[in-house]
Amino acid sequence: MYNYRIVTQVTRKPKPMTGFLRMAMIVFAVIFLLMGIMLSQGFMLPGFLLVVLYYFYTTYCQKDYEYILEDNHLTIDVIFGKRHRRPAHNLDMEALEVLAPSWHDAVARYRRDGGSVRLTKYDYTSYEEDTPYYTMIITENREKIKLLLDLSDDMIQMIKRRYPDRVFLS
Repeated sequence: MYNYRIVTQVTRKPKPMTGFLRMAMIVFAVIFLLMGIMLSQGFMLPGFLLVVLYYFYTTYCQKDYEYILEDNHLTIDVIFGKRHRRPAHNLDMEALEVLAPSWHDAVARYRRDGGSVRLTKYDYTSYEEDTPYYTMIITENREKIKLLLDLSDDMIQMIKRRYPDRVFLS
């Protein structure tokens, strides 16, 4: 009946000191390697360890999220360092309980401060101040979870069209 595929990619905003930390690792690695060449080979190991640390830091520091809404399934993938993709959730939208902006009364009982129901929370937002995010309460593997998502307008409208009684926009 419905055949559609909507893909949205969200890039997480880097933390404030990320650039400084990267530069410090590069500078110290170069200093240790040069000291290892000129003075003593004992400085080579810390230099190589800093290079390895830099690689892992740049890989796991930068996160992108990809939401794929296809027919009746929402798939959320986490992309580390623009190279490594890891599937995070494969959700059946029939198990959707509520989808609303984070400030809406429909999700008030699931809020961290003042809410009466505690759920496992997964945050897949960009942390941009001007981007609104939505709270989705859904059942996955017989457990109710809370997802924070930066959904596109097309994706929200498609979910609203499919489940008008579970999506609250205003």
